Amino acid sequence: MPDNPGDQEVKDLLGRAKRIAVVGLSDKPERDSYRVARYLQDHGYEIIPVNPLADEILGQKAYPDLASVPGPVDIVDVFRRSDAVPEIAEAAVKIKPKALWLQLDVQSQKAADLARGEGILVVQNACIKVEHHRLMF
Repeated sequence: MPDNPGDQEVKDLLGRAKRIAVVGLSDKPERDSYRVARYLQDHGYEIIPVNPLADEILGQKAYPDLASVPGPVDIVDVFRRSDAVPEIAEAAVKIKPKALWLQLDVQSQKAADLARGEGILVVQNACIKVEHHRLMF
């Protein structure tokens, strides 16, 4: 994992987080983003779907972009291609989450540098579901 925080820091983040905005959350149950978000929801997190093509996912109102999400966000979890991540990071720093989490096979040094420069924890190329299960049980 490139420049990722240590296990204790990730465990602390997951233990404190309440609201997770999932960028690229699909409304299709067979998609990884849906399964991961459902897992997080089942483990007590409030999931905020960010998908401009959906009105509601997993019983939650979907928002077209991060700027539209009301209230604080603890983690921005990204299920998008790596080339889309710098733009997402620019939007994320404006809402000041505690962390920017880039899912498995998603990486962007530019996005990571931008977020870290704003004091935001960055996890890249790691599945939040896998890490939650590994560290929290």
